[in-house]
Amino acid sequence: MHIPDGFLNDKANAAMLGAAAVGVAHAVRQVRAEVLEKVSVIKAKLATYPPTSNSEMSIESRISDAGREKMMRMATVGSFVFAAQMVNFSISGGTSGHLLGGVLASLIVGPLEALIVMSVILATQAFAFSDGGIIALGANIVNMGLIGAVGGYYLFKFFSNKIKNVSVCVSLAAWFSVVLASIAASVEIAFSGTETFSIVLPAMLGYHIFIGLGEAVITLVAVNVLLKNNFPMKAFENNDNSENHEK
Repeated sequence: MHIPDGFLNDKANAAMLGAAAVGVAHAVRQVRAEVLEKVSVIKAKLATYPPTSNSEMSIESRISDAGREKMMRMATVGSFVFAAQMVNFSISGGTSGHLLGGVLASLIVGPLEALIVMSVILATQAFAFSDGGIIALGANIVNMGLIGAVGGYYLFKFFSNKIKNVSVCVSLAAWFSVVLASIAASVEIAFSGTETFSIVLPAMLGYHIFIGLGEAVITLVAVNVLLKNNFPMKAFENNDNSENHEK
């Protein structure tokens, strides 16, 4: 799924980098606003203390307790997904796949938070481990962050409105997130002229249909464990987990 450098042309890389930058910037602004709280601070003129009638009241921002907890959860989820991606599973033909983790991250911390987490993971992999191209980082963030994490979250919400079984909804969202991300990668590669769409799409889908099955199983197991232990998850904040978690 990680697109290396050299597969996309300059136009595709620039377009994907721009889309990724806009998406991540929006996510950072929204999440930053949620983790900060406004507090009143007394600023004494001429550094006088205690405050006098000449003192001024100003409003400053600081990280709230809820914001600190959110940041810790994002860091924990990021560490888990990063480590889980190191574990490969075999697919037919000698190929292998690994957990993308976008849907899992978004179900736990929320879609925009998951986009930030996935972007940090992908950047770390590209710069530190040469897993995915540095120039193609924008495309990988779009495919696995915007489509995989954000898109996967809303796929789960869509399926939840149609299907009452949480396990089915989680599995479908995880599987579709991988398949849709692979289709996006195919379009980007074909647009760059690296390979024709009629060749790259069947090749990508042929593998990622099975990789998606592994993603669905791993995501479902993780979600089941978290729900059984009453772990707070963004996607289930307004739901009764015990009622919706049908076997």
